[in-house]
Amino acid sequence: MVTQKHILGTFDEALSALRNNVLMMAGLTERSLERAIKGLFNRDDNLCVTAIADDEEIDQLEMQIDKDGVAILLRFQPVASDLRRVVSAMKLSSNLERLGDQATNIARRARKLNQHPPLSEVDLIGPMREKAMAMFKDSVDAYVREDVELARAIVPRDHSLDELNRVVSRKLIARMTQDREQLRGYLNLMFVARALERVGDHATNIAEDAVYAAAAEDIRHQSLTASV
Repeated sequence: MVTQKHILGTFDEALSALRNNVLMMAGLTERSLERAIKGLFNRDDNLCVTAIADDEEIDQLEMQIDKDGVAILLRFQPVASDLRRVVSAMKLSSNLERLGDQATNIARRARKLNQHPPLSEVDLIGPMREKAMAMFKDSVDAYVREDVELARAIVPRDHSLDELNRVVSRKLIARMTQDREQLRGYLNLMFVARALERVGDHATNIAEDAVYAAAAEDIRHQSLTASV
């Protein structure tokens, strides 16, 4: 999609800088999530510690994006598509910050798991990891490319991830009743699964904001409205 150049060139420069910071934040968030998950599967405490440390940089970028976004709104008072692009960038940074929090949660649970003998049930997390990370990457890609169709396709994928989380939780609860000595380990794995389910939720939010920014359409709660 070709974006028309704004009448004020400095607005375009400000918006470009804002989007670049958002993309940098997205890259850091993806790296943090990958480190946390690898720390879990590879039982690598160093990766977990690094993922936790990443959160501060992600938080700082969110604050900078908020500050710059407000400055753009006050200075240029954009309307229509320009306004949507600024607001969506600020909303995206908020979701990225929460995704960074989920990376921290996963890394902390992984460190606790690493203190004990490995559990074979960690393999249950693999499919959730693949689905959640694919949703996250696609949602950012949809935002960058202003790809409405890709963004729309992400929303129903969240239901599949939710169901997978329920399946994993049921299996882990069953294992708790059979092996009470590993109760804490199974609980930590349930928290990891829950964090990945939340990754899918935030990816869905990003996809919904991508549709709004590109097409001025609010697709939140559409499935609920259709079912009434």
